[in-house]
Amino acid sequence: MLILLLSLAACSKNKETASKKEDVKEEEKVEQKQQEFALTGIETNENVNHRAIGVMINNHPAARPQSGLHKADVVYEIIAEGGITRFLAIFQSEMPERVGPVRSARDYYIELAKGFDSIFVHHGWSPQAKKLIENGYIDSLNGLFYDGTLFVRSNDRKAPHNSYISYENIVAGAERNKFKLEGAPEPLSFLSKDQLEELSGTKATNITVNYSSSDFQVRYEYDSVTNKYRRYSANIQTVDYDTEEEVLLDNIIIYEIPHQSIDDYGRNALSFESGGKGYLFQKGIMKEIEWKYENNRLIPLENGKEASLVPGKTWINIVPTYPGLSQSVTVE
Repeated sequence: MLILLLSLAACSKNKETASKKEDVKEEEKVEQKQQEFALTGIETNENVNHRAIGVMINNHPAARPQSGLHKADVVYEIIAEGGITRFLAIFQSEMPERVGPVRSARDYYIELAKGFDSIFVHHGWSPQAKKLIENGYIDSLNGLFYDGTLFVRSNDRKAPHNSYISYENIVAGAERNKFKLEGAPEPLSFLSKDQLEELSGTKATNITVNYSSSDFQVRYEYDSVTNKYRRYSANIQTVDYDTEEEVLLDNIIIYEIPHQSIDDYGRNALSFESGGKGYLFQKGIMKEIEWKYENNRLIPLENGKEASLVPGKTWINIVPTYPGLSQSVTVE
């Protein structure tokens, strides 16, 4: 009887231990599912600790449609020179199989990429950007040094609109240069489910941003079914070159920032320290906001506090203070 009782007690203890282990595993699963990607605020059970990748992407008409933009968490569109805009695409929650065409760097794109602790991918540089990179300001992969190896030229487009890189080669380049690949950026601020239901502002379902010419006119259309914005360049929808997937966005931000021409090529210097005005578009609603520059990030401000974003992807257009928001942006 004593042996039987001891056996039953041991079995009961083993079952209790196994049950506790299962409870711990379930708790771990729940915790894992509750993790969010830093730049989209979207919950996932995947690894969220990837380091961000910042890629300079060409936006010349000869470079459209681009590859990989639909997977970027955050995209900045800024004038590079002569009224031609260029993109800084930040990838963290999703990585593109192929991205490009890759184009040359400017110092203000580097400053913004630094704010996400990105590995910065570019093909060429301005004198100001070269100085920053050669001084070790940011981890950089430059197509000038890896043309034909990490960076591949496409046969269906002419240089300088045909330089591409794969995520596989970005990893290879990072490992070759001993850049770390882990370490998520500081998270953006996102709206809670309750806050999303209470979102209010001025109705705005069509947004047009004018840069230098019709070739660089940007238009966003809000779709109330998907609750996302479609993007158009020169009235042609922005889709992925390789898959034809749409670029669909959850937040559109437009900042007015001082620009100053600095050379005969039409390159600019941007004054991030000034702060200024902007617009925030979410779920078909517009809010007038302000912005400040802090830790290499342009922070949207609503009533003096950081404005929160709708979980998802964000596109940021930067326009010069002259002619400014009122002249550069049309809202309907």
